[in-house]
Amino acid sequence: MSFYDELLPGFASKCWQVHKFGGTSVADANCFLQVAHIIEDQLDINNDVLGPNAKHLAVVVSAMGGKPKVTDLLLGAVRHASMREHDKVDEQLDIVLEKHSECLKILFHQEHDEQERLLEIIKGGLNDIRDILKTVYLMKWQAERISEVVSGFGELWSTQILSALLSIRSNQRLIEKFGTDSISKIAKASTTSHIHHNFVYLDARRVITIDEDVIRDGAVVWNTSEEKLMEIFEEEEAKLGDAHDYILNHFIITGYVAINTEGVAVTLKRDGSDYSAAIMGKILRANSISIWTDVDGVLSADPRRVPLANVLPELSYDEAMELAYFGAKVIHPKTMQPALSCDPQIPIYIRNTFNMRSPGTRIFTTATTTKQNDKVVCGFSSVEGMALVNVEGTGMVGIRGVDKRIFGLLEYHDINVALISQAISEHSCTFATSEDQAELAKNVIEEEFRRELKLGHVSSVDIRAPVSIIAAVGDGMVDTTGVAGRFFSSLGGAKINVLAIAQGSSERNISAVVWGSDSTRALRAVHAAFNLSNMTARVGIIGMSEVGISLLRLLESERDALKSNFDLDVQVCVVCPKSGNGEILSLNNDTESGTQSLTIGAVTRLAEDRDKLAKTTFADEEQVAVASNGGLGLCFDTLFRKECTFHAIFDCTNDEESGRYHAGWLRAGIDVITANNRGLSGPKEQREDIKEAEKFNGKESGVYSIETVVAGGLPIISTLRSLLHSGDKIRRIDVVESYVMFRISPPPNVANCSKFDVDVSNGVFEGHMNSSSSACIGEACSFSQAVREAIQLGLTEDDPSLDLKHEYTARVLMALARELGMDKENETEQIQKNSDVLADIDDSLDFLNLPPHIDEQVQKRVDAAKDKGCVLRSIASIDVKSKSIQIRILEVPNHHTFAVSPPGCSCVRFFTRRHERYPLIIQGPSAGADSTASALLAELLQRTRGISTPRSLALIRRGSSGAFLHNKPASMNGNGSVK
Repeated sequence: MSFYDELLPGFASKCWQVHKFGGTSVADANCFLQVAHIIEDQLDINNDVLGPNAKHLAVVVSAMGGKPKVTDLLLGAVRHASMREHDKVDEQLDIVLEKHSECLKILFHQEHDEQERLLEIIKGGLNDIRDILKTVYLMKWQAERISEVVSGFGELWSTQILSALLSIRSNQRLIEKFGTDSISKIAKASTTSHIHHNFVYLDARRVITIDEDVIRDGAVVWNTSEEKLMEIFEEEEAKLGDAHDYILNHFIITGYVAINTEGVAVTLKRDGSDYSAAIMGKILRANSISIWTDVDGVLSADPRRVPLANVLPELSYDEAMELAYFGAKVIHPKTMQPALSCDPQIPIYIRNTFNMRSPGTRIFTTATTTKQNDKVVCGFSSVEGMALVNVEGTGMVGIRGVDKRIFGLLEYHDINVALISQAISEHSCTFATSEDQAELAKNVIEEEFRRELKLGHVSSVDIRAPVSIIAAVGDGMVDTTGVAGRFFSSLGGAKINVLAIAQGSSERNISAVVWGSDSTRALRAVHAAFNLSNMTARVGIIGMSEVGISLLRLLESERDALKSNFDLDVQVCVVCPKSGNGEILSLNNDTESGTQSLTIGAVTRLAEDRDKLAKTTFADEEQVAVASNGGLGLCFDTLFRKECTFHAIFDCTNDEESGRYHAGWLRAGIDVITANNRGLSGPKEQREDIKEAEKFNGKESGVYSIETVVAGGLPIISTLRSLLHSGDKIRRIDVVESYVMFRISPPPNVANCSKFDVDVSNGVFEGHMNSSSSACIGEACSFSQAVREAIQLGLTEDDPSLDLKHEYTARVLMALARELGMDKENETEQIQKNSDVLADIDDSLDFLNLPPHIDEQVQKRVDAAKDKGCVLRSIASIDVKSKSIQIRILEVPNHHTFAVSPPGCSCVRFFTRRHERYPLIIQGPSAGADSTASALLAELLQRTRGISTPRSLALIRRGSSGAFLHNKPASMNGNGSVK
């Protein structure tokens, strides 16, 4: 009762519920016991007090499923008989007998007489089948009528087994309560305050009558079927005698089988058992029809292709029919017809036999979930193995009867058309049909239009195959703007080409035809776009530097938050500790539907012991990482999955080797999010190659995200682009970033800055101007000490000479020059060669113990600046007008912005046409692994936002306030309301 509405009387003034159990629900003895438990639970068997709404059950049963299915075995026997393969016929039937015999032994191990009775029924049925197959054997003919008769035996056997099981369990309860299972004795001893249950086996061929002359698959003769059932019900009620007031009869009914008006056994064809349940539901005017299967309900997409598909709590009949047509396997459209045509209409529930407490999916007149603005689409489905046939020609424009000729011809040749797409110009007509019928369609159309083809009025009849039809289904799409925009934006974001489009005026379905190879990726993209699942991003990390380690740790810790807040599941699938041809670390079980991600624990443990698999626990799942040789060349093959909508590689190295791979990854459609500026500042050929790769396949190419190559976590590149895109003109850019320069030449009274911030920030400011525990605010130190501190704090490259000789800064300037179009005439080496240096730095020096003469050289310059009221700062500049790029060590006034910029921070100022007098200044920490890792993650989120959230395209129902803003009414009252 908890899952269903209030019970209303129906057939014979009784309250009825229909339950249907499919083949997977009765696959073996344990399944039969589970079904019995469900039925008893539905009857609330332990609370047998008689109430006003005591319900009767009609339970429809399929043939035993499992592997192999009984129905398949029986049809196989018919097929082998038609080929005169006698041994194989016996083999198939022996398996049928063994399957049922094993089941009976377990279910009735204490009731030997019942076991023998049922086994004899099955053996007798198999003997009847052998007699029937003799005719097939002699005629070598697999007649449809014979196949129907033979295939229906499975339902007869499984239904009798379940009926016997329920009866025995019911009788055992009577014996426990009354000491007898005799109805007459119970009638004398009992009062009418208790309910007892009697289970009646019913061969549906005694009730369900089909008129095969009406339509191809036959139509139910409702009056005759109801009269037959009433006669049977009255007979069974009469058997109860005086006990009929408190003993309830329940029917256990064979599915799939029926009888025609001539009295010949027939079947209800595909999904016949579900249809049987719906027919019985209408005859009984049941309160509900429950279809018990092996899934929790109707899913929002095929879980084999969209692993994050979820159970839909409710659907309308129309939504369910659309999903069923487009491949949903749970329910067939014809199953809903009797429930839909009944008055009142009957809700259908899809439930899981093996998870009986799950409420499943309710299918009824309307669904409330898709009435919410953000849930207008209930699910997605697809039809595979299709082909597009396109008839095109200038002679078709404005000519009447062309479409009639095309589709009349297709109907004549029994070619099914699943989708039609035609522009208003009528220049072409496109339709989808199954791939195996496409060639026939093409040939008959070419024959029909041979004259037009010869004259050039029809230019071509083309086939595109294999293709798939992707369908979005939902009642909520009606009168809701933005649905199509979100649907097609998500496909575009996933780099999927749409071949044809169709939508009916009901607005319940949007269909798009895509290449078959893109089908899975398309389903995942649209499923994520409508909030039905998270978008999956497969990422790789190159370089286990401090930045790489920090990024991996960040992605691990924030994974759940990203799912919750951004509907984004970031899966780290590849880690390459070093660039080059070394080893890479990847998931050991990286499947199409996998949800695992490499963790810092897995990578660390594997690094410690190369001979063992590293295991760690994350999100209650065991993660396994394995090492493989191949290096960067293997990253693409390991990372890329065609069914995934987004791939990205984080380059956390400072190596030229990985920079050479950037262009190739971009061409392959993989985004490159890099903190490594060597790709942008490498040889000219490499830089040009990267630019070409970004445009190589249009939107198919990956996106090059370079925000962190200039100043770590500071938004320098994005600010520069915003200025340029808004029409501003860049005149000059200056960059100051050096811990060492601040430490050797601090401005006076700098400690007062920290004290001021502490006083006014109400405790928010907890930092200080110095970054090293050994440093003292405002006190200068030697050059060698400053270098040691910078190394210990991780503020330099692995090779400190790259910083001290300005190579790193020169590469930063090349990245900025690229945005300004000034990189073609400049090279990193030339910028570095022309730059100022504090002292003669030799690569062979021990940077933790620099010789005294270098300190003396530097100190002379520091003292000279101090005498002038200045400090030394290294300033990197790009002057657009003079086209000069310089790195100079200048004497900066003590109170200048560059002088007081804290150690470890960058200060970047933009002189532009709009910011000429007072430059735009961006200042903040640029170094440090954590801030750079955060910036890399921010780049990923910025990139995926346009793919996973075409949700930013608002869904607005016409007539709502949102629609009012976009569609001004014809006239308004003075207060703004519509007249």
